Amino acid sequence: MIATMAAFLAIAVTLPFVIDYVSVSRRHHVPLPSGNIETPHERSIRWNDESELTREVLTYWAERPLGDWKSEGKIKAPRTLLARLMLGIDLDATKDYLLSQEPWGNVGSTWPGNPNGDYDFTLAGLVPILHLFGDDTDVLYPRTREHLLNTLMTIDGGTPLLNVPRTAGLVPDTENHLLMTEGSRYLKNRWLMLHGDRSATYDNVTNGLEEWLLGFIEEIRTAGLYEFNSIPYEGYTLTALLNLEAFGSAKVQSAARRVLDQLNWNYAVGGLRFRRFPPFRRQYAHSRDTSLMGDRHVGLIKPWISLLPDRPENLKLKGNQQIAIWACWSPYRLPDQTARWILEKPTDYFIQIGHGADSSPEIYSGGPGYLLSAGGVNRGKRSLIVARPITLLLRERADDLSEVLHLSGPGNDFQHWNNTGVWNNTAVAAGPVQIPGDWSADASSEHWQVFRRTSNLCICVHSTSDLGLVHVLQSEFPERTLSQLHDSNPNVTQLNSAFQIPSGPRIRYDVNADKDEWVIRKVNDTNLDRDFDRWPMMQGNIRAPR
Repeated sequence: MIATMAAFLAIAVTLPFVIDYVSVSRRHHVPLPSGNIETPHERSIRWNDESELTREVLTYWAERPLGDWKSEGKIKAPRTLLARLMLGIDLDATKDYLLSQEPWGNVGSTWPGNPNGDYDFTLAGLVPILHLFGDDTDVLYPRTREHLLNTLMTIDGGTPLLNVPRTAGLVPDTENHLLMTEGSRYLKNRWLMLHGDRSATYDNVTNGLEEWLLGFIEEIRTAGLYEFNSIPYEGYTLTALLNLEAFGSAKVQSAARRVLDQLNWNYAVGGLRFRRFPPFRRQYAHSRDTSLMGDRHVGLIKPWISLLPDRPENLKLKGNQQIAIWACWSPYRLPDQTARWILEKPTDYFIQIGHGADSSPEIYSGGPGYLLSAGGVNRGKRSLIVARPITLLLRERADDLSEVLHLSGPGNDFQHWNNTGVWNNTAVAAGPVQIPGDWSADASSEHWQVFRRTSNLCICVHSTSDLGLVHVLQSEFPERTLSQLHDSNPNVTQLNSAFQIPSGPRIRYDVNADKDEWVIRKVNDTNLDRDFDRWPMMQGNIRAPR
């Protein structure tokens, strides 16, 4: 009794300090308009079943020692088990190891009141082992399978755990935890039902779990991920969805596939040759990351692309092996158009991706061989959004922020930035343009520099301490481009608020705009919709291929 009261008091004292931070879930589901750009779903490509890269990923995991379950059971051990079973390596030792383990914790977010949380990470890794090998007695002993089902897979039934454990029901758990926890519960139930257990407890239709899960997936589809582009959590959201797409009922498979298609299409328009640098929600600990391939999504994208019949040569993966192993067994494949756009942009485009109220948009202007990516905006400390510099990605071999042209401001603190200033082929920010050290101008004046980076692509730069302006122009002639810039913008002071595109429209902007407003104000005399909290899921324009 005394111990119970002490535990309750400890939670009561701790909870007020963590309630605003433990939960980073959407407070209210508000569906966004879909916008005028549809997510591709058509599939006709005949994909390969394996590749050199997927074999490398499996070998990476299979050759790892099976470490201590308590310390490595969250991520490493389940993946090593899966890889060994898939490759048929050390099967007896692998099955004996699995048979000797006990649950090391419990599901849900970890916090001082739930110090042994995160067991749902383990469950998500055990699900494919059960569904891929549960019926194969040559791979899993029946006794091992029963131990997996009845001991290690700790949750079943029809009541979802919606809140962080031991928070008195006040703190909703996060998207990635809900998908891993409830997806694993659902798929354990489904296994038992498909293998003869007709108890209502395990019937996902009767117990209501399938209805809840479909509703939750639909919330994500219609409002987008709250933890958008999260480092590291997006990877675990994607793997949980892949479990459902592989092993769920027809309805659940279809729902999960639609969300996966949507997230992969977002990746395709927001990246260039496996590099991207978008804003993201969670974690602030990654705000200083400068790798252009540091997001977790690439851990799936590269292995998937390696399965194309006309795949690029010598694809390698640096990091994200813990996510990549899902691409080695999952039946999911990219829609045709998404795969093509990941490899190369066929035409010029301008796309805005809305993420709802109190969030940050993603904005991209790209085309064959180039991509301007807006860095977004932090909406206050509790938003947990990391704004990043606006970046210009080219076909060049650059994989770090320092190696590409970028701009941000004011100052160096991302929490003060509004780096939403991207429009068609143009970017502006309240700080100077950072130019890679190995770039040299092909034409320059007191106020402009022009860099010819490909045979027909000129990068135009105007930079001061409190204004950076970049324009990407299709031209083979830097000197002529420089002359056009001067002729179109004779009054340099006006560049603080407006830029006349040579032979194009005039755009007006406010680089010090409030954090709830798009930096771009007008195109010619037309006012733009600057309220990005209300922007659709995806809108913009995709030009006809050249």
